Amino acid sequence: MQSEQKQKLSWPKRILIELWDILKFLAPIVIIVFLIRTYVAQPFIVDGESMSPNFHTGQYLIVNELSYHFHQPARGDVIVLRYPLDTSRFFIKRIVGLPGDTISIHDGGVYITNAANPKGVLDYEPYETQPTFPAGNYNNITLGAGQYFAMGDNRAGSSDSRTWGILPRKDIIGHVAIRLFPISVASIDPASMQSFEKVVK
Repeated sequence: MQSEQKQKLSWPKRILIELWDILKFLAPIVIIVFLIRTYVAQPFIVDGESMSPNFHTGQYLIVNELSYHFHQPARGDVIVLRYPLDTSRFFIKRIVGLPGDTISIHDGGVYITNAANPKGVLDYEPYETQPTFPAGNYNNITLGAGQYFAMGDNRAGSSDSRTWGILPRKDIIGHVAIRLFPISVASIDPASMQSFEKVVK
């Protein structure tokens, strides 16, 4: 509305018109931000040391929620997930087991048997400085369709699939795409592994 016309209106109407103009400007921005946060990416702040030495408390991450609509989660991906026993809580973990894998933890290592590796393979994670031991009842477990096995990199201090079991695909929010803070460790696709080196039993 032209300024001359606005001046002829009473002040309550002028205020309403100004508010409407502001709303028309802000509404698309709010909608875009909402859609991005809901379907594309969202921030996540690490709380705890279950992913040490690769992630630490207070680190600020951006989680890509879109990519898994185009491809399936891969072994070695660092992900944010809804805790299957309480989906109001969020964890950061690493995918170790994929659908069709049989996961066996013994002799300080994680062994995976599947159709491609019927003899079994030992996952080698170069950052690991400690052995991996079973921590609950979930060992020698075979994963079905849409099921994953996730563990923290700090195997001695992680609540993960060893204790609370299989991770359903629906509880995976997305993979950690960016570490923004602290600046000294900022990176893209931090700590993800393209593939695990495998050693035959």
